[in-house]
This record gives sequence, C-alpha cells and structure tokens, in this order.
Amino acid sequence: MLVSAKKMLNDALKGKYAVGQFNINNLEWTKAVLLTAQELKSPVILGVSEGAGKYMGGYKTVVGMVNGMLEELNITVPVALHLDHGSYEGALKCVEAGFSSIMFDGSHYPIDENVEKTTALVKLVNEKGLSLEAEVGSIGGEEDGVIGTGEVADPDECKRIADLGITMLAAGIGNIHGKYPDNWTGLSFDTLEKIRNKTGDMPLVLHGGTGIPEDMIKKAISLGVAKINVNTECQWAFQKATRKYIEEGKDLQGKGFDPRKLLAPGFEAIKETVKEKMELFGSVGKA
Repeated sequence: MLVSAKKMLNDALKGKYAVGQFNINNLEWTKAVLLTAQELKSPVILGVSEGAGKYMGGYKTVVGMVNGMLEELNITVPVALHLDHGSYEGALKCVEAGFSSIMFDGSHYPIDENVEKTTALVKLVNEKGLSLEAEVGSIGGEEDGVIGTGEVADPDECKRIADLGITMLAAGIGNIHGKYPDNWTGLSFDTLEKIRNKTGDMPLVLHGGTGIPEDMIKKAISLGVAKINVNTECQWAFQKATRKYIEEGKDLQGKGFDPRKLLAPGFEAIKETVKEKMELFGSVGKA
C-alpha cells in the first residue's frame, strides 16, 4: 500500500540519513527501483514528472501499475508515489488519481501567489492524508524543458512557505537538474544553514542529486536534507547498458531482440545505481 512521505522523511531527519526519490519512466524503471528498495530494506519515493506521467499513459495508469507491483512483488517497505515538479492543475489530478505525495512547484510565481496556491493544496492534502512538497527559488538546469541556473533561495521566503503546513521543502542552494557544468561552484551550505535555522524541523529536499560529489551530499544530509532526488543518473546507466548490449550485437543473436532481453541490462544497471545511492544516502535497513 502506498504511504505518504511524511513519516519516512521525519524519521530520516531524526536519523541523519536521506530517502531517495527515484524518478520512474516506465515499467522497467518502476520494477527496478521497487525491487532494490525491498532487497535493501530501504524506504523509497517514486517520482513522476508531469511529462513522464503523460508518457506512461496518464496518472491513473501509473497508480495502477505501482499498486499492482506492490502487491504482486510483495513489496513491504514504505513506498510513496510522488508528483515531481507539479503544476497546480497537475497536483489536483494526481490527488484524484491516487498518488500518496504531491510536489507543487510554485517557485516561478511571485512569492505571494506561491503562498496562496500552496495554502490551498495544504488544505486538500491534509484532508486526504497525503504529503506535500513545495519549492522556493527555482532549481537550476533543465526539468521538463524548463531551464534554470542554480539559484539560491531566500531563507525568509522559505520560512513563509514552510509555515503553511507543508511536509517538506525544496529550496535552491545552487543545485542543478541534469549535468553540472565545469564552472559549477558547488552547493551553498551557508544558505542551507540559514534555511534550516528559519524552518526548524522541516525535512529539506535536494533536487538535482546527479553529479553532486559524495562529501557534499553527506554534508547536506547532516544539515537537514532528508530527501534527495535522482533521475539523470539512472537514465545514463540505462542508456549505457543498452548501448553496450546493442553494440556487442546481442540483439541480433537468437531471440536477443525480445524486449525482455533487450531491456534487461538497462534494468540491472538502474538497480545498481539505486543501490549505490541508497547506500550513500544512508537509507539501507531503515524500512
């Protein structure tokens, strides 16, 4: 059964580890993440962007697939199904479809409008027992076609949003979606500390977890980051393994063209990546 992310993130904050959000793009992705979480006894958050939701045939399709797998694969660790970078309309649709956690990304609105829309969603998710992530100061890089440059959030604005009763807060601290440029200056821990001081015991979320050095990840966790999003790294791993399989001509041998065989190396590569991340984040054995 899907659960809200509230308890797993509060436990992570207290225990000084982080829960990984792994974005899913299809059945292979979902199965790889769920099986790895179960093997490692780790709580996990499945992230679905609006684009990926559309690609997979709609939010209800995603909910049906995930619920089916939880049952058929005997997944007993806590699993949250989370809308990633949702619009206000997308958030409403995902609540209706049966997601257990929602992110409303109002970071591109003026702060007053972000507050207003987030307030309305807090009321709605509280009635349904879901968790809600809000964002202040857009995250850099590319997310479903939107480009940002690694902004740093205003701690006072973070407090305004945190005080609305959300579950977790994503705040820009110089992090970027996708590949980090060579001239990237690193995470702003100074900003992170200021945000933590203003928001108290609010679990903080680090977007753009791909490519951030391990020591920075560990330091961010020690400063209150309880949820870390991973997407690009799994995509790279999948692509690399699939390319290798085809370049070695394995798709031309026997029934090597069967999608179950063709996608198997990529599936294993995702599992390996998720395992590495769960070990780094410290969530192994915490379910």
